[in-house]
Amino acid sequence: MPKENVKYYFGAGRRKTAIARVRIFKTPKEYSLNGKVLELSTELLAPFEVVGKKGSFGLSIKTQGGGKSGQADAIRHGIARALVQFDPEFRLSLKKAGFLRRDPRETERKKPGLKKARRAPQWSKR
Repeated sequence: MPKENVKYYFGAGRRKTAIARVRIFKTPKEYSLNGKVLELSTELLAPFEVVGKKGSFGLSIKTQGGGKSGQADAIRHGIARALVQFDPEFRLSLKKAGFLRRDPRETERKKPGLKKARRAPQWSKR
């Protein structure tokens, strides 16, 4: 059951080097991302659709690091974690949809003597 007398529910999402700190509020207010009010895509709000609560929460999101794609996935991860804080019964459906799993893929480091992580300098036989 949802906890009473709580201002917001928090969830931290991560992907690659991006981190998203998500707060969901019980009152349906606007969505703010890094202090700016805007409309979020349906892909980001997918965890709300899975639990059937689309449009019934307000969101405050702060992101840092990574790029747009990594931040988007981190936001989705953070929303899912915050929904589990709100009601632990949502955990099963969110886990089945794959929103609670942190994607472990990260950029491989560049090695000395190579141009990129695995790309070797062009080699000529003669």
